[in-house]
Amino acid sequence: MTDTAALATEAAGLRFQNPVLLASGTAAYGRELDGVIAIDALGGLVTKATSPAPRAGAPAMRVAEFGGGMLNAVGLANPGLEAVRRDELPWLAAHLREARVLVNVVGDMVEDYATVVRGLADAPGVHGFELNVSCPNVRAGGMEFGADPRALAEVVRGARAATERPLFVKLSPTLDDIGAAAKVAIDAGADAITVINTMPGALVDIATRKAALGFGRGGVSGPGLLPIGVLAVRKVRAALPARVPVCGVGGIASAEDALQYVMAGATLVQVGTAAMRDPRVPERIVRGLAAWCAREGVTRLADLIGCAEWPA
Repeated sequence: MTDTAALATEAAGLRFQNPVLLASGTAAYGRELDGVIAIDALGGLVTKATSPAPRAGAPAMRVAEFGGGMLNAVGLANPGLEAVRRDELPWLAAHLREARVLVNVVGDMVEDYATVVRGLADAPGVHGFELNVSCPNVRAGGMEFGADPRALAEVVRGARAATERPLFVKLSPTLDDIGAAAKVAIDAGADAITVINTMPGALVDIATRKAALGFGRGGVSGPGLLPIGVLAVRKVRAALPARVPVCGVGGIASAEDALQYVMAGATLVQVGTAAMRDPRVPERIVRGLAAWCAREGVTRLADLIGCAEWPA
């Protein structure tokens, strides 16, 4: 058995047995992966989006692959706050002992975020929340909140008033100044920043001569996001006090990818598209990180956060 003791870390007041989490939208609410992946061997799970009311999501087709990764427009489909609290979270509470659970929260209005957080603040199995203010696959809410400093601050302040549990804020890679947006979120009461969400994109089905996705456009994920995400982590890390954790996501498919994020300044990392292609990738990343630490004589991976040197 691989010794993973060197991977333990703390972020936003939570202890994680390792820094590898499943990204929102790629693991539903955990139950779907039961028997496929040992979720409790990971650092944690970020649930599928949760909104106040059920959302049908975007029309088919919702996913299209291309050489550099995947394009998706699921449209934040979810059963809504009450169903998530009643049907999904109790399963997580009963089955996970070590992995931390962050509920991804979305809304069409500023007030929606506080509504969801308040409704789940005392729910079993929830350790914190990830406020998604950066989704490119919906026509209301999402990216608009992250791009407007006043709206972003309102979202965070409302959620902060609704819970004492940790708040992560997920930002878009398209922001003009992602470091400044991260600072707005932290000043408004967030505990940590997640970067990045998918990049907006579109594909054409040349057989039908129509957009490949039913929504028309979608979010680009997969290997091509790796350098974009690493740069975003670097920018956010430089803009915030050292005490504020950054969670890096985008294009991670190996321990080496995860290490780039850590060295750029990430305390935690999330695995998304790679886990959809092969659900066992996150477990391999954990083992790979532990093996790398053993080879390099690293007794605490967290000591390497932000260690990368950058030109002046």
